[in-house]
Amino acid sequence: MHRAAASGNHPTPPDATARARPYLSIRYTVSNVRQHQQTKRPMKQKSKNSILAAVRANKPGPRALPQMPAYQPDETADRAAFTAVMQSSKGKVIEQAALVDYVAEHFANARTIASTVAAVPGNLDLATIEDPLQLAGVDLAVLHGQFAVAENGAIWVSESEAIVRVLPFITQHLILLIDGPIVPTMHEAYQRIKVDDTGFGVFIAGPSKTADIEQSLVIGAHGPRSLVVVL
Repeated sequence: MHRAAASGNHPTPPDATARARPYLSIRYTVSNVRQHQQTKRPMKQKSKNSILAAVRANKPGPRALPQMPAYQPDETADRAAFTAVMQSSKGKVIEQAALVDYVAEHFANARTIASTVAAVPGNLDLATIEDPLQLAGVDLAVLHGQFAVAENGAIWVSESEAIVRVLPFITQHLILLIDGPIVPTMHEAYQRIKVDDTGFGVFIAGPSKTADIEQSLVIGAHGPRSLVVVL
């Protein structure tokens, strides 16, 4: 048997250097990336500062707020506009003198009526409600509304009128008796509301409806199925 002579200099296999090259290449590449990033950071910061400086230098000066036009109330026109919008939203508008007869005709079979309007007696004492789920069976709610808005048919109802916040939404049918005026626009409406006085308020405009699914209109999807406004 032939045995190779021992030697302190072992020959390097011909493929060893080739195997080491990828590792050396990776180390070289990583080193280059780090150097590039370190070089690039000051440039990025400089670019950012120059952009911000340009923005600050070209910042427009203060401008006066636009003057809102003064809306002159027109009771006849505002009432007609409100009625038209409410009807287009699938709501109904009736006169106050017709309220009692309307309830007797359309809600004779209502089992649970929550009412804060003296002309329509209810059979549910809202002062005894401790859990909103106790209102799940309400068929009709007859409440006051502070005022209405002609341009979009909205009615402002605060917690003082709703008594229980969920009532205007959980009832099957809702009747709102408007105590105040019909203002022309939401600009006037926002001048009147004072949420801090009650902690809660909502604009109600028409019965709940949606057509999200297959463009098929569904009334009462997320709230009352009907809304009647009493003027």
